[in-house]
Amino acid sequence: MQVEIVIAGFGGQGILFAGQVLAHAAMEAGKNVTWFPSYGPEMRGGTANCTVIISDEEIGSPLVRHPRAAIVMNRPSLDKYEPLVQPGGLLVVNASMAGRSVERTDVEVVALPASEIAEALGDRRLANMVMVGALLARLPVLSLEQVEGALQERMPVRHRHLMERNILALREGARAAQIAFVPAVSR
Repeated sequence: MQVEIVIAGFGGQGILFAGQVLAHAAMEAGKNVTWFPSYGPEMRGGTANCTVIISDEEIGSPLVRHPRAAIVMNRPSLDKYEPLVQPGGLLVVNASMAGRSVERTDVEVVALPASEIAEALGDRRLANMVMVGALLARLPVLSLEQVEGALQERMPVRHRHLMERNILALREGARAAQIAFVPAVSR
């Protein structure tokens, strides 16, 4: 089994950190993994994305053309990655910032107001973990507990005070995904 995931948004949304947490959790679970970041020169506010490949076997290349799943945090990311997700794949959309609905009917969709959920949890920056939780609820390549363990390992010291909120954000995203899920072809 090999799963390719793209996480995309703009700098400052925790895109790269979300990918690192998934990659670290996969490594701790004994999987083969790649994490491949890409971001604009302006960093905060510019475009940012990363790909994470999780596999039971050796990974041939970190490049991903047609991911099985994508987390998109804003409209430009939705515009770019919606056409690239494999048919039957999963598109997790931050409806707070997407500005439009998903047009494809051959992919599964979780569209949730991740920014508002994060704000209700006390910090808008938690939206990345809300989205990771939503992804894992519909594509259980890792358990929430594995990702929580990776968070505890990877959280920078300066943000340790946010650990409990990040874990809560993961769980809330997973819960919200059960409500916001639309299977392929039923739309």
